[in-house]
Amino acid sequence: MKIAIPKERRAGEARVAASPDTVKKFKGLGFDVVVETGAGAGAAIPDDLFREAGASLAADAASALADADIVLKVQRPLDEEVGLLKEGAVLVGALAALANRPLIEALAARKVTAFAMELLPRITRAQSMDILSSQASLAGYKAVLDATEHFGRAIPMMMTAAGTVAPARFLILGAGVAGLQAIATAKRLGGVVYAFDVRPVVKEQVESLGGKFVEVDADAAKDAETKGGYAKEMGEDYKRKQADKIAEVLKKTDIAISTALIPGKPAPVLITEEMVKGMRPGSVIVDLAVEAGGNCPLSEFDKVVVKHGVTLVGHGNIPSRIAVDASALYARNLLNFLTPLVDKDSHTLKFTWDDEILAGTCVTRDGRVVHPALAG
Repeated sequence: MKIAIPKERRAGEARVAASPDTVKKFKGLGFDVVVETGAGAGAAIPDDLFREAGASLAADAASALADADIVLKVQRPLDEEVGLLKEGAVLVGALAALANRPLIEALAARKVTAFAMELLPRITRAQSMDILSSQASLAGYKAVLDATEHFGRAIPMMMTAAGTVAPARFLILGAGVAGLQAIATAKRLGGVVYAFDVRPVVKEQVESLGGKFVEVDADAAKDAETKGGYAKEMGEDYKRKQADKIAEVLKKTDIAISTALIPGKPAPVLITEEMVKGMRPGSVIVDLAVEAGGNCPLSEFDKVVVKHGVTLVGHGNIPSRIAVDASALYARNLLNFLTPLVDKDSHTLKFTWDDEILAGTCVTRDGRVVHPALAG
């Protein structure tokens, strides 16, 4: 079987879905691997490194995809790429399936067996395959660095003969993977870090990293988590208390990093315009949820803007801004997903469709849209 790694074509995407290391592993499993010329350029992987790892090179996407049995992607394919996939091919990547029904129907019509890795169930066995966690961890780290770039002061406490510089105060909104990494990074830089999340279960994790947990209503938050480990949308009474508490903390905050997302829904608004007006001049907000509408309505996608004296950083696709490591982790996630499916005798993929991981990620097969969340 042949695995194809095409160049990513969506704007702003520098990552690649394979690394020389994973190419070697796939070769060891009995697969042929073809990489489109220049696919790794944005992640500092020249063609020669892929060739040395055992891959062959294709001059363009059409050549790479024409007879590929398995296609690995970072971003969902463009319409013209779907047309290049051979019927019956297996596609694995971040397909944003729940928000792109026309794409999923096009893949079904092409009889592609497509796996949307963003739908991977949050179970122990799947942790090494979890693209959301690996990419979010890097995003949380980079968000802090992006904030310091626009912050006109030092981060740690600094004592000099001329006086003492107070440490910067951070507020991290959302203590998932990105938020926890942001807390850890801000602490390493010497900041004083506060963190908020509707899920009280993360309080211990926040505190273990040296952060201070901002609690709103412990009783109301007891049922704030889904079975999959994601935050639920809370009721109006809780939201009012939450807004008051966040507004209070933001008045003393220098850098706010918001990471809160609700799967399948627009990002919740956590920082209103009135809250921004109440922040210190020169403060910074990094909105990691900007692609889903933003946790602050003043954020602008893929822009850095100043409003009411506060700098709002709305970079899109943060993992792509640290593409070398993001690609390496993403590639390993896909390798870990495919390896258990390989039949060692025939060197082909064998699917057990009632397996929780396959059932959770497969969106199309046999010419049909099959994922329950896309039914109808």
